Amino acid sequence: MQPYVLTCCSTADLSKEYFDERKIPYVCFHFTMDGVEYFDDLGQSMPFEEFYTRIAAGSMPTTSLVNTEQFIAFFEPFLKEGKDILHLTFSSGLSGTYASAILARDELKERYPERQLIVVDSLGASSGYGLMVDTLADMRDNGVSLADTAVWIEEHKLNMHHWFFSTDLTHYKRGGRISQAAFVVGSILGINPLMNMDAGGHLTPRFKINGKKRVMREIVKQMELHAENGLNYDKKCFISNSACLEDAKTVAALVEQTFPKLNGKVLINSVGTVVGSHTGPGTVALFFWGDSRKNT
Repeated sequence: MQPYVLTCCSTADLSKEYFDERKIPYVCFHFTMDGVEYFDDLGQSMPFEEFYTRIAAGSMPTTSLVNTEQFIAFFEPFLKEGKDILHLTFSSGLSGTYASAILARDELKERYPERQLIVVDSLGASSGYGLMVDTLADMRDNGVSLADTAVWIEEHKLNMHHWFFSTDLTHYKRGGRISQAAFVVGSILGINPLMNMDAGGHLTPRFKINGKKRVMREIVKQMELHAENGLNYDKKCFISNSACLEDAKTVAALVEQTFPKLNGKVLINSVGTVVGSHTGPGTVALFFWGDSRKNT
């Protein structure tokens, strides 16, 4: 089998140590905060604690996608080395990055017609996108070919569930995502929006839950309803959080208690600087394999 390189975007929200250990190169998005542009490089340019502290103090970061030229610069060294590439991109429902990657692929195919460069739209984000990458890395390491891996993820990507809740509506109000009135009422009543990713890769509000404990129970309830094999779910589960690690640990403990056949402990990651620019602090996200999102 021709060896190939599995690559992704930094918005898969896994740690640098993870990517280094699994030998998965990633291309970095960018964000601008207080007039300075940074790489979304997994907390290296700006530690996550500093990033979320600055948001809490009033900073409003903006983000920029990976453009075609940056993708060409990222892909071309592998092709020059005679390696094929399978790249899984951040959701096209949230960013134009997939389109940039396709343009780069088409240009590079003219330069390297003997090489394979397959680009797949994950329709996913944060560590749900990361869990998809993790699964593909397992397939790669088990000898599954590039072509078969690409076909499999196209057929199964909508089986990756993304559920998010937020206990802090401040950043949503600052960014104009909710009105001042909704912010005031939601804060008084302790409303925690529960959202998921729809079949088009868009973040979609589903429920308004009163109270942190209730929303934590509800997000695990959604896993009970949708996880592959229900309470007998035996695959991996990832969680990401934006500066609310204790909440993430509480949800992880509930998941591990509810699903005793899990493949290992729940892996908790930080929501990265690009996704976190839109959520702000206070978000917990739960990711698992389940039924098709076409039905939600």
